[in-house]
Amino acid sequence: MKLIRYRDGKEEHYGVLVSGEVVCLPSLAKRLNKQLPLRLENFVAWGVKGIETAEKLLEDARKNDVKKVSHSVNEVTLLAPIASPPKIVCLGLNYRDHAAEQNAAIPDNPIIFLKPHTTIIGPNENFVKPDFVKQLDYEAELAVVIGRKAKNIPVSEAKSHICGYTILNDVSARDVQFKDKQWTRGKSFDTFAPTGPCITTVNQLRDTSNLSIRTWVNNELRQNSTTRNMVFNVYETVHHLSRVMTLEPCDIIATGTPAGVGFALKPKPKFLQAGDIVRIEIEKIGILENMVIEETAP
Repeated sequence: MKLIRYRDGKEEHYGVLVSGEVVCLPSLAKRLNKQLPLRLENFVAWGVKGIETAEKLLEDARKNDVKKVSHSVNEVTLLAPIASPPKIVCLGLNYRDHAAEQNAAIPDNPIIFLKPHTTIIGPNENFVKPDFVKQLDYEAELAVVIGRKAKNIPVSEAKSHICGYTILNDVSARDVQFKDKQWTRGKSFDTFAPTGPCITTVNQLRDTSNLSIRTWVNNELRQNSTTRNMVFNVYETVHHLSRVMTLEPCDIIATGTPAGVGFALKPKPKFLQAGDIVRIEIEKIGILENMVIEETAP
């Protein structure tokens, strides 16, 4: 399934994308005298039970029942799948080609940092370039959405703790990041984590080992790689992080970016400017597109 959070008029809902239609899962459950949580975050916390219940509803429902609770995806506003994750954990230098473009060593253990949930925005929302940031950059990342609370997860059991996968753009102020010599401030400005458009559930996306990941800026292809270049794969990443911190439902893990980021381009860097459109596509998930706007003076 492809789970989405969306707004229909003034009301927020969640549902599943089916052939260009959005099926509201709680409304469908109500029509069939079943029950599902009213919020996507609570649905994710149901884990496998939630996914199996939703699949059974879609299987059992008559076409007319589905039609009554459906809208064209073009008639709704897609929102960030997870509005306020307990934590956003990000990996640095987790692609071999990205490390190579910087002449950086491959890490022995995952390099991790956190982004606050106030960085989250959704598809087609604008992310804001602060007026003092001169070197704004993009990073296309496969993001893991955790479905079960756990600590010290073996690699062999990591998959059972994942709800699904989405796209995250780890927007970065490089001048701030490199001046600080650590990454938190330069990656934590409001709007610096566009995510979406959906969560492709783990039962639909069973293999993440060789997914195409591409980024365009104003129709210029900048990143064109595959998750095959990851240093630590999805399951290894979940394992390593769970040895450090308890992972909780709706945590987002951004698994690093491949080569082609703006600051590392040759012969000279290409940083984002107001009006630029960043389009990220990850195979079997979809497309995340956002525009840069300049911060307005208070």
